[in-house]
Amino acid sequence: MNSGTVALVGRPNAGKSTLINRILGRKIAIVSDKPQTTRISILGIKTTDRGQIVFIDNPGIHKPLHGLNRRMMNFVFTSLETADLVCLLVDAPQPFGHGDAFVLETLKNVSKPLFLLLNKVDLIRKDKLLPLIDRYKDLLAFEEIIPVSALKGINLDRFEDCLYRALPEADRLYAADEITDQSQRFFLAEIIREKLLARVEQELPFVTAVLLEQIEERRAETPEGQAPRPPVIYLQASILVEKDSQRKIVIGRQAQLLKAIGSEARREIEDILKTRIYLDLQVKVRPRWRDSADVLDLIEGQKR
Repeated sequence: MNSGTVALVGRPNAGKSTLINRILGRKIAIVSDKPQTTRISILGIKTTDRGQIVFIDNPGIHKPLHGLNRRMMNFVFTSLETADLVCLLVDAPQPFGHGDAFVLETLKNVSKPLFLLLNKVDLIRKDKLLPLIDRYKDLLAFEEIIPVSALKGINLDRFEDCLYRALPEADRLYAADEITDQSQRFFLAEIIREKLLARVEQELPFVTAVLLEQIEERRAETPEGQAPRPPVIYLQASILVEKDSQRKIVIGRQAQLLKAIGSEARREIEDILKTRIYLDLQVKVRPRWRDSADVLDLIEGQKR
């Protein structure tokens, strides 16, 4: 049996969360086209007869400008130090740029076996792929360079096979039925944030956060002679922004944007929890929350 940890790293929007969801066959990480969607490293655990692969889905590698971003990069550095293997994801259709050079500079002193996934190959012409492989094979000492599509599932079996062959012989790190280390509270807050990210633009994705502050099962009184009514899960969540002008944008005219975010989040959460949900969303102004240790601790604390 081969088991161990695999750090997934790369630029923002390289497809790390899409990859982990596809490999596990279920959604454990939110997905957005906005940069820096993933803010806290989460584990995705794949257990088979061959062993156990513990994927570490990390924030995208970038130059930090705020306390939040510094914490995000600390998650990346920790995973690079502790993982058995490191896998770099590259958005293959995108031209090589300063961000890619920064990622490679970050990885140049990594001593662990390093794999490269050229992601989104379903969107690139085949005659462009070989030159891309040739370019990357001379930049770092990759064990394997594998063209994949996390969205379409292309070549993921080959990728898993490479990992099992490279991981050490070891017992499972987690129980066979475990698939992630994140709490329900954290994941539900992330679902709300995913719906928010889908509807806001410009700087708002960077300055918004979601705190799930209350989860409570509520049962309505049942009239005499009637069957008991199913419980309703009451969720109270706060969307944090840094300025009142941002609060007004998130709420929208006649609260239409906030209602849409809440409605979309409620439907997905009901599907997850298999029960009726009442979602109370509030938008709160917390100036400079990205540099507030107290707020960042609360956000991280939801994961436990």
